Amino acid sequence: MPRPFILAAALALALPVAAQAQPRAQDSAAVRQNYIKLDRRIRMRDGVQLYTVIYVPRDASAGTSYPILMTRTPYSAGPYGENHYRGNGPGPSRELSAEKYIFVYQDVRGRYLSEGKFEEMTPALRGMKAIGNAPPAHDESTDTFDTIEWLLQHVPNNNGRVGMMGISYPGFYASAALPNAHPALKAVSPQAPVTDEFIGDDARHKGAFFLLDNFEFTNYFDAPRPKPVTSYEPLFKFETKDAYKFFLELGPTKNANKPQYFNNRARIWNEYQQHENYDAYWQERNIRTALTDVKPAVLVVGGWFDAEDLYGALNTYKAIEKQNPGATNRLVMGPWTHGAWARADWSKFGPLNFGSNTSEYYRQTLETPFFNFYLKDKGTFNPAEATVFNTGTNEWKTYPAWPPKATEQMLYLQPEKGVAFKAPIAASKPTEYVSDPANPVPYTDGVRGSRNNEYVMEDQRFASKRPDVLTFRGEPLAQALTVAGPLTADLWVSTSGTDADFIVKVIDEQPDGTQRLVRAEVMRGRFRNSFSKPEAFKPNQPTEVKYELPDVLHTFAAGHRLMVQVQSTWFPLVDRNPQTFVPIATADAKDFQKATIKVYHDSGHPSAVRVTVLP
Repeated sequence: MPRPFILAAALALALPVAAQAQPRAQDSAAVRQNYIKLDRRIRMRDGVQLYTVIYVPRDASAGTSYPILMTRTPYSAGPYGENHYRGNGPGPSRELSAEKYIFVYQDVRGRYLSEGKFEEMTPALRGMKAIGNAPPAHDESTDTFDTIEWLLQHVPNNNGRVGMMGISYPGFYASAALPNAHPALKAVSPQAPVTDEFIGDDARHKGAFFLLDNFEFTNYFDAPRPKPVTSYEPLFKFETKDAYKFFLELGPTKNANKPQYFNNRARIWNEYQQHENYDAYWQERNIRTALTDVKPAVLVVGGWFDAEDLYGALNTYKAIEKQNPGATNRLVMGPWTHGAWARADWSKFGPLNFGSNTSEYYRQTLETPFFNFYLKDKGTFNPAEATVFNTGTNEWKTYPAWPPKATEQMLYLQPEKGVAFKAPIAASKPTEYVSDPANPVPYTDGVRGSRNNEYVMEDQRFASKRPDVLTFRGEPLAQALTVAGPLTADLWVSTSGTDADFIVKVIDEQPDGTQRLVRAEVMRGRFRNSFSKPEAFKPNQPTEVKYELPDVLHTFAAGHRLMVQVQSTWFPLVDRNPQTFVPIATADAKDFQKATIKVYHDSGHPSAVRVTVLP
């Protein structure tokens, strides 16, 4: 989900809006000249009406019919009113606008001008039925079904085929349309879809709460809506030049509900805090388990540098693949931040130069041909199962499966802070650090008021200097090494406390000393054996903590070094663990305690990162 500190860009992606350079007035006039705009309220099976905006090509006639391409969004289907046209083309991209479709945008239930009650990640019905006089059961699949049925009957000169796409939260609505899909729904593209908010998407990662993002996002998104509105006001004014300092001074997470902040007005924020374990609330919002019997063709899209929903893209693809043998299901992973494939140009990111416009390449060779083929019978569409960008060589690669076939290897932490593809054979003392919640490790370098999007590939030398960050460094590689697929951290650790977080980073150290982050992930230690049943650590007892990091495709060049960092705070990206086994959402300041963390790397407790290496 987009965050307020990148709101202008994020909403442009989430709505979505074509990335075009022409002036808005000129674009709006061109859309008005070529399209008829219809604003309609479409009745769902339970009587709730959803506000829907429709752009119909003016040349649509009995002899020229067009397919429907739809986005369902919680971020506004506007502009509202049939005299107000979109300023950047009628479609989700410049290329699709040029192709001409009947473009449809809909406010989902309970958002903006649609009726009903909004639910965070609406649970799929999974066989539930209405009982007695209760209104007909509904979820996002039924709302999509009912919308498509209405469009087919009431929008003239459609060709009877429907496509659907969306980025971020709208990506979830694309995924949620797949179960029990309307027969006319032929092509769906979930892009950076929110998928499982407890395990790896917006709310939590492996149980650890993403504080910075959600504090800012829910401030505007979670404002109460007693009636349909065209815009939302934030719950409170929030501006800071130093987010690290602000959240440290805020104290325990429960202080976010003080009168000057949420003041218990934010329903979703409170739900996040009330459900600290992977209970029914989170489990029923995991759309992956509902992705069965998928009939439409699917194109899943994500970005390797996505700070929000990298997990969602990879695991939506994998769930469909596993649960639907024979389904038409393809994956695209590019060198993109959240939704950057929708931008006019994505040739660079921070210090990285990709050597080509990767977003335009994707739209022209994959996205547009996908919808044209399945909705218009135009051209061909037969790409590889996975089209993936190598972030170490700046090359597009194709594979018949993802993850590709590769050899698993264990990258072991060594005594004296080394790392190598060989198990330690001798006894050695563990390496230790003191984790202090009052002085947490910053997730990024420098003073920043909002999330630094570049933290996902940032130089980690700022962290390497800290005594509470362990850096394990390999020898220069004699030859290039390509790692593909998920990484698995397998640590043997102990803590003097009863709980701890663990952040593992895999880093590409370059000959000039730059320590470029390749992948990192956090694990809330209490969930090491079960996300549903947390367990305290026994103080000072060696304990295994094993968890998966999101996939990569990265070549470590010859002469580069593999590095692994281990730490226990990542602030304020992730909330602070008190390091005592207490409910964190209600913890008091006194519950936050220093702890001595030990990382073991001997033959009996071999800490490692499992990687898959391509030949």
